[in-house]
Amino acid sequence: MTTQKALIPLPAPAARITTAAGAAIALVGTFLPWTWTSEFPGDLTVTGYPGGLQILTLTSAVLTLLFTLCGYGIPGLRWLTPGGTNSPVRLLALGTLGVTGYTIGAITYELGGVVNLEPGAWVSGIGALIALLAALGLPSDEPLPTDAPRPNTWQRFRNSLAAPTPGRAKTLPAWAEILIITAAFGAALYIFTFCVDIPTEDSEQFIGFLITAAFAFTALTRAGLIARITALTTKHRNVTLTAALAAAFCFPFTQDTAEYALIGANILIFATVALGLNVVVGLAGLLDLGYVAFLGVGAYTAALVSGAPLSAIGVQFPFWAAVLTGAAVSLIFGVLIGAPTLRLRGDYLAIVTLGFGEIFRVTVNNLNGNSGPDLTNGSQGIPSIPDLNLFGIDFGLSHDIGPFTLSRPANYYLLMLVVTAVVVLVFRRSGDSRIGRAWVAIREDETAATAMGINAFRLKLLAFALGATLAGLAGTVQSHVNYTVTPEQYQFAGSVPPNSAFLLAAVILGGMGTLSGPFVGAALLYLIPAKLQFMQDYQLFLFGIALILLMRFRPEGLVADRRKQLEFHENDEPIGVPEPRQSEDNDAGIAKAGA
Repeated sequence: MTTQKALIPLPAPAARITTAAGAAIALVGTFLPWTWTSEFPGDLTVTGYPGGLQILTLTSAVLTLLFTLCGYGIPGLRWLTPGGTNSPVRLLALGTLGVTGYTIGAITYELGGVVNLEPGAWVSGIGALIALLAALGLPSDEPLPTDAPRPNTWQRFRNSLAAPTPGRAKTLPAWAEILIITAAFGAALYIFTFCVDIPTEDSEQFIGFLITAAFAFTALTRAGLIARITALTTKHRNVTLTAALAAAFCFPFTQDTAEYALIGANILIFATVALGLNVVVGLAGLLDLGYVAFLGVGAYTAALVSGAPLSAIGVQFPFWAAVLTGAAVSLIFGVLIGAPTLRLRGDYLAIVTLGFGEIFRVTVNNLNGNSGPDLTNGSQGIPSIPDLNLFGIDFGLSHDIGPFTLSRPANYYLLMLVVTAVVVLVFRRSGDSRIGRAWVAIREDETAATAMGINAFRLKLLAFALGATLAGLAGTVQSHVNYTVTPEQYQFAGSVPPNSAFLLAAVILGGMGTLSGPFVGAALLYLIPAKLQFMQDYQLFLFGIALILLMRFRPEGLVADRRKQLEFHENDEPIGVPEPRQSEDNDAGIAKAGA
């Protein structure tokens, strides 16, 4: 037996209409002033025109109102909730109150008291509180078993945020499914652009964005929309990849300043290197703590052969030759380091790779003509790396394309996008190949894989060499983007990514073994430090806490493949298994698994 009781005893119709009314009140409050002075970031003093954090409250309130109306079964809105109906409303109401309460608290703290609040802030705050209290009166989507011990309030609250797995979706025409995928990536581009465009000094708005995005994404997951979109992207992989590249290509055309285009270029570099590490860690299961050294090998090689004034070699290769040289040298280093060490496993291999990363940094720091040969200019690095000139296009200059102007960082962003596409192609083809399946077998159980005839050492060396090559490929572009390469850029851990700790965290956070996971992890780990600079001294501490929470609540990562979901949630409900069906030939019915 099961029961579905609300946390607050309210009639379901009254709770639903009160939730909608509270969300509407919070929405109306965003069109009123929240403070009297424009000293608070975002200028919340204008009537009739929300700005800054008001936009986030407005978005959360609209979503809360929309999903509340879905509970009435209104035609045209039923597709929004193939999974849970009431749990998304509770999560969105929590998000509305969270971002509104955070804004009220920030205004009070920065301006010196609640006296600086205008009526709009109180209206939105009261409306968000009403919406949340009423949403807690809605029945739970998942029942509590009556034969279990009496649950406490916290267990009932957690159950109220759970939702059933959405059923099998109705088959749509191929063009409609492709249109949905395109719309999803268009929305993702808009959200990412909004996040990147938040001024660096406006950390309050960025924190509010994180609050809103976290609750909204969780609500959409509970509603079943994320599962439906994931099913479509899995079905149309080539279309999904094309749509993702098209959305990424459009990003620099949405930017008016070079600052944000540079952030996009650095995120691509970070994500591409993380994807290369995903071959080593995610597919082959090799814990590499010195992977950033291969990025440094590619960057230093490109700097030496690209005509930099302080280059000890004094040659200038064309870009394609510099790219191949950087990738080849990284490949050689990968083989030289991997051949004697890959017979080790686990922690021993991690310690060896960590040592290699530090040896690389110390070595390039000492090749200054005093402690060793004059090759890398020591701690000063190799500065003034010239800009590229490809097909008559000078990447150091701005270029007008119709009404758009592409700055220097935008030029390198588009070049890095081409490199990323190559790395994605290599990762995807290798992961789906016979070699990729052998890597997965080695990752799961090397002894069993060896017993089945797999040459584990040779395939691990291949994964190590491939990962090193992909990192070196990205390093050749990084050296031109940053103008200079120095040893301090390639540490195990530091305040500025990419470094080995951040790269490994990006792979784990995003989801090991997946294609899109490292991109999600890299974007989060790059944007959060860039936008929250006041937390720079506590970054490693905060990321440590984040990883602990991730391992506790979502060990498979933010973007997990099916294998990881089944591995970490084997005791939960089956994932994607249809409901048992009754046989048409027998009225008594024989349950079929259908899985």
